This record gives sequence, C-alpha cells and structure tokens, in this order.
Amino acid sequence: MRRRSLLAAAPLAALPLLARAEQRFPSLTMFIPAGPGGGWDGLGRAIEQVSRQAGLVGTFQFENVGGAGGTVGLPRFVSTRRGRGDALMVSGSIMVGAVLTNKTPVGIQSVTPVARLTEEADVIVVPATSPIKDLRGFLDALKANPGGTSIAGGSAGGTDHIALGLILKSLGHSARQASYVAFAGGGPAQAAILGAQVSAGMSGLSEFAEQIKAGRMRALATTGETRSDPAIPTLKESGVDVVITNWRGTFAPPGVRPEALAKLVALMQELHALPAWAEMLKTRDWQDAFMVGDDFARFLDRDRTQTEAVLKEIGLA
Repeated sequence: MRRRSLLAAAPLAALPLLARAEQRFPSLTMFIPAGPGGGWDGLGRAIEQVSRQAGLVGTFQFENVGGAGGTVGLPRFVSTRRGRGDALMVSGSIMVGAVLTNKTPVGIQSVTPVARLTEEADVIVVPATSPIKDLRGFLDALKANPGGTSIAGGSAGGTDHIALGLILKSLGHSARQASYVAFAGGGPAQAAILGAQVSAGMSGLSEFAEQIKAGRMRALATTGETRSDPAIPTLKESGVDVVITNWRGTFAPPGVRPEALAKLVALMQELHALPAWAEMLKTRDWQDAFMVGDDFARFLDRDRTQTEAVLKEIGLA
C-alpha cells in the first residue's frame, strides 16, 4: 500500500456532487494498524474522501502502523489515543483472527466499537505468467504439494489464512501443511505475486481488482456465497464448500466519553446515508454491512467465538 492509496488519488470531483453538510469534526485522526495499500487503509481513505467532500470533517491525519494482523499497531492506538473523541481506528475480521493466533493480551475487545461498514469476499489470484490457468489447476497443485505451493496473503490467522486452511481441509490436508506467506500490507503482497515470488495470492477482491482488470493477475475464484464479480466463479459453485468474507469497520479508543462516542457513531451514520458512499461501495466492490450500537457489539462477540472455533478446527489456534 502507498501513503496515498489509489482510492485517495482519485479526485474528489469524481464522486456525485452533494450539498455541504454541517461539519461534525474540524479534524479527525484515522489510525490504520496496517501498512499503506491494503483493505483497512483503503477503507480509511474512502471515509476521508467522502466525509471531506460532504463537509462532515475538515481534515484527516493518518497514522499507519503495520504488523501481525494489526496486533502491533493496536496497543499503540490503545495507549496513545485513550479517551480521545477525535480518533478512529479501522480494523476488522483479520484482527480478530490475528489476536487469537498470536495470543496477544490486547485485542479488539480493548477498543470501543463504532460501526461495521463493509464486507468483502476474498479472491484467489495467480500472476498472469503462471502455469496455473484456472481453479482446478490451483487445487490440483495444492492437493499434490501443499508445502510447495506458496500463497501470499494478509497476516497469520486472518481471513486469507483461514480461507486457505479451509480449502486445504476440503482437499484432505491440514492447514499446518500450507506454505502461507504473510504480509503486513497489500502493496508487498501484490509485489510478491506480480514478481512470481509466490505461486498464488489471496486477499479482498478490491485490493487486486486493478491488477486483474489490467491483465497482470488471473482471478481463479472468490470466497463469497455469491459472485462478487460476474466473471469470477465462487469456490462453492466450483465444488469447494468454503464460504468466508472479510468485514471491516471503525473503532474508538478505550475510555471515550459516551457523548463523544455518540458523535462518532452519528458521523458514521451520516456517512453511510450519503449517495456518494453508496457509489463508493459499488466502485470498490464492497458489500454494505452497516451496523452500529449494541448490534455491532453483539456481532463482535459472536465473531470472536466463531473465529476461535474455526481456527482450532483447522489447527491454527
């Protein structure tokens, strides 16, 4: 990922024109517990782009601290932003898995839920020069030699790693046999795939969409219940009974006052109601998964329980 993502590089005028809303925050800090260029950074930049165009927020300050599925940056956000009502962290399901896999004392339960915003299926890709031409070729290679078929993805224990573990299990192998190469951000993973340093890669469809459209990567399958892209089949429809998606959302620091939390939640609700946000979701192939309040808190509890069960089942926790 780059400091200014492709998302942020698009001119503000590219989005539908809107009446200026009342400014809710003169300035907002956006903390991304990952390197530039991946899904969390992309969501943070999307929030910035739409919020600034609508006049909801004056300026944004970004801080990227990558590593270990967000578990390197998370303690920094907790300690340096505690109680602040003008700070948000972008995170999601990858952090839930990484906390469990790495057994870290500071987890997603250490921060304050604000809003779940998006959901996205993973896509399996190979470089355009790869001898693997389709999903069957990928599965055959994985079944014959899982340790010799290297797969680039996000941090250990995250959605990409879990998806690969489930695929291996469906092929009669253990997730521990995988040759999984974890990266802290989308940029390094893309470079490894395009440079054929790995056999294949897995990540959110939006992260690889431009490379796929440009013909530099070949998309083999997605991990959703239904097709995210009409041209790319799902694992399920191809005979592999694996369905998994990656949700992303925003969190406030611990200790934030109720009135400050309510203001952050209201910002996300106003953002979500904007036509420009609906257009952003469509452009980025993100599914709308909006949820706030007690519903989001209950979802997080269920997600932690379910993720832990899956990680144990496939031998990753």
